[in-house]
Amino acid sequence: MLEMRRISKTFAGTKALRGVDLAIYPGEVHALMGENGAGKSTLIKILAGACSADPGGEIWMDGERIEISSPLAARRHGIAIIYQELSLAPNLSVAENIHLGQEIGRAGILDRATMDRAAEAALRRLGADFGPRTSLATLSVAERQLVEIARAVHARSRILVMDEPTTALSSRETDYLFALIRELRAGGLAIIYISHRMAEVYELADRVTVLRDGTYVGSVQRGQIDPDTIVRMMVGRELSAFYKHEHR
Repeated sequence: MLEMRRISKTFAGTKALRGVDLAIYPGEVHALMGENGAGKSTLIKILAGACSADPGGEIWMDGERIEISSPLAARRHGIAIIYQELSLAPNLSVAENIHLGQEIGRAGILDRATMDRAAEAALRRLGADFGPRTSLATLSVAERQLVEIARAVHARSRILVMDEPTTALSSRETDYLFALIRELRAGGLAIIYISHRMAEVYELADRVTVLRDGTYVGSVQRGQIDPDTIVRMMVGRELSAFYKHEHR
């Protein structure tokens, strides 16, 4: 469905990405892994329209080349990003946050009733136990994350990127999130899951792509995902080498 081809990015003479390829398909959880500085965040920012790639790279969707020159362009192509620092407005209601950038109204007047109904439908689909008029400021981190997902659902996003989504969640909240991710996957959504936690990747991912020093190392299917393989791809050494070093 979506392909990023030969994506490179240079910052002040330093290559952050070097000809990276990434293919994303409907109904899969695709984990993106790599050490700090591997290029994961830069690649996602390019997909999100937050920064531009160097000349020569291409992004294709459904067999057509597309341009993602801004976050608005990314949203128009059905791409939603949930960053670690959630991009919500705590002074607004849940419904207002779900409709940020896509408000419903006429002549500068918001149609709050329609916005509330649409937000309620998205929240109900996700099993939320709070309503559209709830103030975002009263919600927990996990609940705010749910609002971000509801925003993507309402926008009929086709690709959802989640950047270290369990960092601030409890074990119970993480279990709920994983169940929700599986449900969204079953509905055909493509999910790019960025995490450094091997157990989460092993539990959720259908495919894993590894970056190292700004380059594409490779991708493995679910049946090939194991800690030693992923660590070797990430750092160029076997997992056992770390234990040998520790016991010297």
